[in-house]
Parts: sequence; structure tokens; C-alpha cells
Amino acid sequence: MSISVIIPVFNEEKQIFSTLKKLKFIKKKIKKYEIIFIDDFSTDKSFFLIKKHATKNNHIKIFRNRKKGLGSAIETGIKKSKNYYICFFMCDLSDDIRDLIKYYNIIKKYNKIDAVFGSRFLKNSKINNYPIIKLLLNRFANNIIRLCYFSKYNDFTNAFKIYKKNTLLKLFPLISESFNIFLEIPLKIINRKYNYKIIPINWYGRKKGNSKFNIEELGSMYIFTLLYCLIEKILLMKKK
Repeated sequence: MSISVIIPVFNEEKQIFSTLKKLKFIKKKIKKYEIIFIDDFSTDKSFFLIKKHATKNNHIKIFRNRKKGLGSAIETGIKKSKNYYICFFMCDLSDDIRDLIKYYNIIKKYNKIDAVFGSRFLKNSKINNYPIIKLLLNRFANNIIRLCYFSKYNDFTNAFKIYKKNTLLKLFPLISESFNIFLEIPLKIINRKYNYKIIPINWYGRKKGNSKFNIEELGSMYIFTLLYCLIEKILLMKKK
């Protein structure tokens, strides 16, 4: 089996070398893999720094996004991927690279599942440096989503998950333009009754650079995505 790790990038020149260094851990655990960076119209040296590294390492690839926006970057990464599984991993290293290996081993072991959803809010999860306001809003939003979907899962908005590529392609077209893409995808997985497994994961928070997540700008996008997916769910139920 093989995996593509898709990493969207926007103005991460301060973070790039730390991320590339940490990603070397994958080579020790997985034989066939590729790391796909999608540069989302960076105005700093991010693209050129990654490009320079990619010339020395054939596991690393870098593409420019076709249309500005995180949603488009994720869609581009999926299309560029050549492997069986796809994992979304954020460039800021807030997620644990060891959990990526855990994801891969689980989805490979349980062949009938289409995705593994990690949660930062389970008994064996660890969280560090989560801003309190952002944390409170996260828990409020995710619990609303849980109620709407009658779901046991409690971390829908977390980007870091793994999927079968063929399953992701069946979810197209993807309509989200920003971070709400990471809500749209798992909700569509549930709407179509694909199989998934929930496991605890860790989260450490960004140590370098600035977060691109803007709560005020994204709130309405998440509400739109939730309503869109709820309508889709109702329509799919009526077809049956």
C-alpha cells in the first residue's frame, strides 16, 4: 500500500525547514509514500525553499495552487496524488507525525474502512498550547455538529485525517473555499455512509509563524457548510 501526505502552504518560510525535518520520520515507517506540498499563492520564499528541497528528494513534490484558497489547495492535492491513501497534514506541525503513522497502519489493517478520524478530545488524547477562546469555540461548534448528525465523533473541524483516495474522489465536487473544507469532507463521508474509525490523537499548537485561521471570517463559512451537508444528507435519504 502507499500514501500521499498533502500539505497546503501559505507563507510558511519560517516553518518549512522544521516541517521537512520532522517529515523524515515517515521514511522510517512507510516504504511507498509521497509528500505533496500545494503552495497557495505564497508571497514569501515558501515555494522556492520547498522546490529546492524537492530536487534532492524524489519523495517530495511541490505544486502551485490553481485557484487561491485552502479548499482549492486540498482539491489540487487530491488530484495530484498518485497513491492509495491520502492524509491531510498541516505545515505548522501542530499535529503529531506519529499519529500519521498510526492512521496509516489502522486504515491498512481494516481494509473495509474508508477513513480514520482522529480526535483531540478523547481520553487518551493530548493537547498543548490551544488558545482558550479558540478552544471554547471549537468545542461549541463541534458539539452543535454532533447534535445535528447524532454522531459520537467530536472533532469534525480538525484537518488531520486519512482517507482512501478513491473515496475522496467520490465526494467531488468539493465546494468549500477555506478551512471549512475540513468539515465538508468528513460530513460527506457520513452522508454517504462510508465506513470510518475514530481514534485519539495529539495536538501541540504552532511554534513558528502565524496561524492563518481567522475565526471571525470563517464562522459563516462553517455554518454554510453544515447546512449544505445537512441538506445533502436529507436528499440522499429521500432517494433511498
